[in-house]
Amino acid sequence: MADLLDASEIKESLKKVPEWELDKKAIERVFEFDDFTQAIDFVNAVAEIAEEEEHHPDIDIRYNKVTLRLSTHSEGGLTESDFDLAERIDTLSE
Repeated sequence: MADLLDASEIKESLKKVPEWELDKKAIERVFEFDDFTQAIDFVNAVAEIAEEEEHHPDIDIRYNKVTLRLSTHSEGGLTESDFDLAERIDTLSE
């Protein structure tokens, strides 16, 4: 079990993933692609990482836009696992 991060730890962790935004007890980012196929390819790549990490984001797909939301549901908020996964996901969009 991962420990919940406090407000100062969250603020510091957000510096590592500047494209992500804090939304209550989660972090969220919208990725935009040229078309639906690219969006789905991205989601499939995220799924592989999520399975490896055993940590799964909430995913919303709207044509060429993919919104990912990370939170450690079992802990009721943000843990280091969320930020680690966000960093790995960010490498997919570079």
